[in-house]
Amino acid sequence: MNLFTVKCPLVAMIHLEALPGTPRHQYSPQQIVDRAVAEAEVYRQAGADGLAIENMHDVPYLNRTAGPEITAMMAVVGREVKRTSGLPCGIQVLAGANRQALAVALAAGLDFVRAEGFVFSHVADEGLMHADSGELLRYRKQIGAEHIPILTDIKKKHSSHAITGDVSLAETAKAAAFFLSDGVIVTGTSTGEAANLAEIRAVKTAVEIPVWVGSGVTLDNLADYAGICDGMIVGSYFKEKGFWAGKIDPEKVKRFVEKLTMLRNR
Repeated sequence: MNLFTVKCPLVAMIHLEALPGTPRHQYSPQQIVDRAVAEAEVYRQAGADGLAIENMHDVPYLNRTAGPEITAMMAVVGREVKRTSGLPCGIQVLAGANRQALAVALAAGLDFVRAEGFVFSHVADEGLMHADSGELLRYRKQIGAEHIPILTDIKKKHSSHAITGDVSLAETAKAAAFFLSDGVIVTGTSTGEAANLAEIRAVKTAVEIPVWVGSGVTLDNLADYAGICDGMIVGSYFKEKGFWAGKIDPEKVKRFVEKLTMLRNR
């Protein structure tokens, strides 16, 4: 994924307000757009290298699908975030709605997709989720979206992986690379939880595609991750009290970017 020119780029998360039709929906479409654009501007001014949008407030999520109202809304938001920020922007549609994410990325001119359940089955909060790499990459070909990279979570957070307990994280990464993933994402067990450094090193040794960390990076452990990862996706740490649903703390973002810049220049 050649979207970034810096070492270990920082992609900052924008957790959209609950979208139309979901249990916690309360804001108008324009208010949802305005909030996302405002958060994007905070991240841009602080020096983030890229952005990603996600419908995390849409709990409880559907399994492997999202309605047309969600897909349409995320395309509108994504396009505005990309247009106003000028930064590379990606998307994830929960839960595991990877085809919808690709459709949004194509329509909105976004730069990458974060996909879950790419290889191997697992049991998620939403139920059993089967691998979709074959269908997903064929769909990407059919709609002419081959220029859009797909970063894939491996043994993703908020899930049980007992059914693949005999398959290591490194072997899962190998399978993802063999099935043409454009990069893998390693996370902790839940949102905001730190990923295991030893496991990331094992994955880096196992595959040649980019290895990203997708949860739990903070100012205190930044140096550890920046030294081994090809990129990082950060959301919870930038919020007040480190809670994903809180408001962005611009000073936390600024200090994080300053330290990351210093680490890159070593």
